[in-house]
Amino acid sequence: MPFKRSPRHTIGVEWEVALIDPETRDLAPRAAEVIADVQANHPEIHLEREFLQNTVELVTGVCDSVPQIVAELGHDLDAVREAAGKLGLKLWGSGSHPFSDFRENPVSEKGSYNEIIERTRYWGSQMLIWGIHVHVGISHEDRVWPIINAMMTKFPHLLALTASSPGWDGIDTGYASNRTMLYQQLPTAGLPYQFSTWAEWEGYMHDQDISGVINHTGSMHFDIRPAPKWGTIEVRVSDATSNLRELAAVVALTHCLVVHYDRMIDRGEDLPILQPWHVDENKWRAARYGLEALVITSQATDERWVSEELSELADTLAPLAEEIGCAEELALIPEILERGAGYARQRRLFEKHGSWLPAVDATIAEMDELTPPTHGE
Repeated sequence: MPFKRSPRHTIGVEWEVALIDPETRDLAPRAAEVIADVQANHPEIHLEREFLQNTVELVTGVCDSVPQIVAELGHDLDAVREAAGKLGLKLWGSGSHPFSDFRENPVSEKGSYNEIIERTRYWGSQMLIWGIHVHVGISHEDRVWPIINAMMTKFPHLLALTASSPGWDGIDTGYASNRTMLYQQLPTAGLPYQFSTWAEWEGYMHDQDISGVINHTGSMHFDIRPAPKWGTIEVRVSDATSNLRELAAVVALTHCLVVHYDRMIDRGEDLPILQPWHVDENKWRAARYGLEALVITSQATDERWVSEELSELADTLAPLAEEIGCAEELALIPEILERGAGYARQRRLFEKHGSWLPAVDATIAEMDELTPPTHGE
């Protein structure tokens, strides 16, 4: 498929949220009813059924700035919350659920999803996970892979900021993002190969087509990938956040990084890149330790705490954020570093009470309590 070039650094976001029964705190497979209600009352809102029947995906249109994204998602979230409330349900945003049984969560009726389950069986059936996908427009396909490779050097930063899946099957896994470990079980998921040219990517996709891989899956589910149909780079690193405030921060960071690297190309500068084994190690460290991760920052294997890196990134990118209209959202990063990411908040309550129920309640409450900045108010 040819790359549909985007003349501007447009932005679009997909946010997966789930439905919770507030009595049991377990997941409720009633997304189809919620989506039908929203479509009947708010036809302008774009929602999608996701892999599981408990999940609603909020999909924005093509926007020019992060505040536009946040405003649209806020409008959509209100409608989904209202529809869920009619059914006595609450909204859940997190990388996974700490005790729900994946064997009791039915898959949505969609051919490609059934195909994935049939092909991947046990490993594919465990996908009780949710994430955030951020699309950023790119002007030419020759820029796509240099920017993706540069973005992979910031993989642990994007993950640590949002990691919110410490629990699984009732236990504390010890990981900040168990979602990350689960998702890479799929045969087409995980880290992208470090292609250097668009032609290499096209050759790879040609091979996947001939071998039948794309017929099985519809696409490659890399953590960061090109989206030729939209003319974007799609960043799929982050756990779903429990709230729109923290989502705004990671979307702003993603937007700023892509624009920053694209402008480096304009200036004729070399973009950063790490050895594949360093990228792989950084992914694991962020999934395991979250904001407490020590990450590799150079080809010479220098290391720094990811929290220090994030604090500096917020300062370094602040002028660019001001220029492209997301300064207030990027400025939320230090707040998350102070509060702790979602995994730490859930874990603290689990350790205090010996139960995930208080953690589920608190995470549900964050959807209402942690609201984004309101520009101009």
